[in-house]
Amino acid sequence: MRKQIAAANWKMNLTLQQAEQLTDELLAAGISLKEDQLAIFGVPFPYITKIREKLEGTSRLYVAAQNCSANKNGAYTGEVSAEMLNSIGLKYVIIGHSERREYNHEDNALLAKKVDIAFENGLQPIFCCGEPLQIRETETQNTYVETQLNESLFHLSAEQMKNFIIAYEPIWAIGTGRTASNEQAQEMHAHIRQVLASKYGAEIADTVSILYGGSVKAANAKDIFGQPDVDGGLVGGASLIATEFAAIIASLK
Repeated sequence: MRKQIAAANWKMNLTLQQAEQLTDELLAAGISLKEDQLAIFGVPFPYITKIREKLEGTSRLYVAAQNCSANKNGAYTGEVSAEMLNSIGLKYVIIGHSERREYNHEDNALLAKKVDIAFENGLQPIFCCGEPLQIRETETQNTYVETQLNESLFHLSAEQMKNFIIAYEPIWAIGTGRTASNEQAQEMHAHIRQVLASKYGAEIADTVSILYGGSVKAANAKDIFGQPDVDGGLVGGASLIATEFAAIIASLK
């Protein structure tokens, strides 16, 4: 049974005090997760250790980094390595978020290196893919996303792909208030799973958790997560409000 996951991406938001308060409020909400469910918090680098310490002793709650370097170590001022993240006890790292693809010009080849170095250091990537508005308007989104998967992931072994986590981001629905319809979300998630099956076989593809990452809110989470191939969400703005994100977690199937 593949994992159902609510992943929060706090992005570059919150002071330390606000981050601690948000975490405390979420813990006080009495979140109950089933054996096949996880909640993962993508925390800004300065707060990772503090928030991870707050989650110690909890069940199925984890911290993720929002990025890592493609390099092992060296003269890369301002960068954070996968080895560093492993050394502070992290298990997850977000790789290839659409904002980093756009603002930091991260291409598919670079992201393949980041995926590799994450695995080398015992980190599970949460790999982001998805199409911008102009691609959706020309109805070439399936080919676009398939190319992202092929160039960044398809060098991996079947064992590495087993239980992998992919987050599909319709970029045109991030921070815009627009949301893909339930049918659009299911259609792309099913396509991603079919592409994985064509490379690794249906048995491996069915272990991969595919999260939806486009303006998920408490009001729409249950309907989106209810789609057969949607295994949860990568949540931005709504994850900064404890009551919203607690309700999103409760919407996991």
